[in-house]
Amino acid sequence: YVGDDVSPDFYGWVFPKYGHVAVGTGTVVNKSGIKQYQDATRVRCQPKIEGGTLLKSEAHPIPEHPRPRRVNGRAVLVGDAAGYVTKCSGEGIYFAAKSGRMCAEAIVERSQNGQYLVDESDLRVYLDRWDKKYMLTYKVLDILQKLFYRNNPAREAFVELCDDYYVQKMTFDSYLYKTVVPGNPLEDAKLAFNTIGAIVRSSALRAQAKALSA
Repeated sequence: YVGDDVSPDFYGWVFPKYGHVAVGTGTVVNKSGIKQYQDATRVRCQPKIEGGTLLKSEAHPIPEHPRPRRVNGRAVLVGDAAGYVTKCSGEGIYFAAKSGRMCAEAIVERSQNGQYLVDESDLRVYLDRWDKKYMLTYKVLDILQKLFYRNNPAREAFVELCDDYYVQKMTFDSYLYKTVVPGNPLEDAKLAFNTIGAIVRSSALRAQAKALSA
């Protein structure tokens, strides 16, 4: 679920689990309003949870900002501890497992299969490889979230933009491979033009909505 009622910068969800469902939402820009957004999400999905009983209500921080310092001596962070949850989608399970594996591979390599102790310089090999492979993905998703998750008109513009086949293909491939995949330069130029147009339209729609509500 998307909209200013369920989150000003993220989305709401309903995840079926064994014997119950998890209903939630997230926000970074208005943490004090999380209860309001949780209540609105329950209203949105009311037909799916009608007759249910609230078992537990809780909130946790979303670690979607890579930590400025992820290594200290012989200790290094991976997964949620390193802040590897992605913007826009909120995905973290794949990146938690992948970062753990890349870290372990670097330790095995630098310790020569456990013959030597590793130090901070050895652990930074994992961080350098991680940043080279995935940091662009985090930066692109951060930009997309700031541009298109900020209000309802911007979200509508994003939906309109995603009607394009090239956008769908690039989105699917990037999600499948968990990294920003290279595209066609001509199509990328058209996409950049269409993105600017979508941002301009969303700003115009927001101004009209403000004028109508005034």
